[in-house]
Amino acid sequence: MAIKITKHYIINLSLAVVIFAIGILAIRYYNHYVSAYTDITLNSSVLNESRKVFIRLPANYNPKRAYPLIIKTDGNFNLDTWDKALTKQAKSEKGDKAILVSIPNLFFTDTRNRDLVPPYARQDVNTQARPEGETLIEPNGETLIEPNGEADKFLAFIETELLPYLSVKYKLSNNRVLSGFSAGGSFVLYTLHTRPELFNGYFAFSPAAWYDDMTVVNNVEAFLTTQANKIKSPTYLYLSVGGAEHPLMLKAFDNLESALTANPNNNLVWQSAINEGAEHSDNPTLSVSKALAGFSKFIKK
Repeated sequence: MAIKITKHYIINLSLAVVIFAIGILAIRYYNHYVSAYTDITLNSSVLNESRKVFIRLPANYNPKRAYPLIIKTDGNFNLDTWDKALTKQAKSEKGDKAILVSIPNLFFTDTRNRDLVPPYARQDVNTQARPEGETLIEPNGETLIEPNGEADKFLAFIETELLPYLSVKYKLSNNRVLSGFSAGGSFVLYTLHTRPELFNGYFAFSPAAWYDDMTVVNNVEAFLTTQANKIKSPTYLYLSVGGAEHPLMLKAFDNLESALTANPNNNLVWQSAINEGAEHSDNPTLSVSKALAGFSKFIKK
C-alpha cells in the first residue's frame, strides 16, 4: 500500500527535526556555557569580544575576609572535581580556602587553541617544527602565513581585565593559582615563563608541551636557564601526566622534569606526578586534590 506524503506531513516533519536540533543545541550550550555557580560576562577590549566567567565562592563566603584565588581554563570541564576537592579541603582544614574562577571557551566559535596555544606555536598544533618561512597555499593560489596561538592576548585579558574586576568585586589574598589541562597546561607554562609574578601557584595537568617539536619545553628550559631571576618570590609549580598517555606527552613531561632538575631555583618549588594507568582525559581528575594539597603545604611554609 502506497503511503501518501502530503505537504502538511513534510512541514510537520521538518518542524520536528528543527525543534529536535534546537533542543540538542540548547543542551550543548547549557552544558558548555552555563555553570552551577555565578556566571558573569566581561566585555573584553583586549580580545574584542564578550567572555563569560564562572565564579565559585566558598560555601560560607565572608566578603570581609580575603580569599586565595584560583583561575582555571576550559570552563565546565572538570569543574565538578574542583568543587568536590575544595569542599573536602574545607572540611579537612576547617575553612573553604579559595575563590575558584573558571573561564569557558567560546561556544559558537572555536577559540580554545587560539587562546591557550603560546604565540610561538601553531594554532593548528603539530608534532614537527615549522620550517622557517612556511606558508599555506589556498586553493585559489592565495598565500597565507599559518597563524600562531594567541595566548599572549588571552593572558593580557586575564591580567588587565579579569584580575582587576575580581580585585574590585572580591577581597583577595596574595595567593593566586593558575590551572590548566592539556592546551591549558601549555598556557600555564607560557604564563610561568613570561609573567611569573602574576601567580604564585601554577598547576599544569598533562601540559601539551610537545607543540612544534617541543617548542614549549624549549622555551621553558631557556627561561629556567637564562631568566629564572624573574621569579622574584616563592612560587609553586605542579606538573602531572597520565601513565597511559601518548608517548609524545610523556616525552614532553620527562623533558620538563629534566629541565627543572637541571636548573634549580630557590624561589621555585615544584612537584611532579605520573598517575599510573591514567589516560589523557583521566589525569586532571586525579590531579586536582594532589595539586591543592601541595600548594596548601607550600603557602603554609
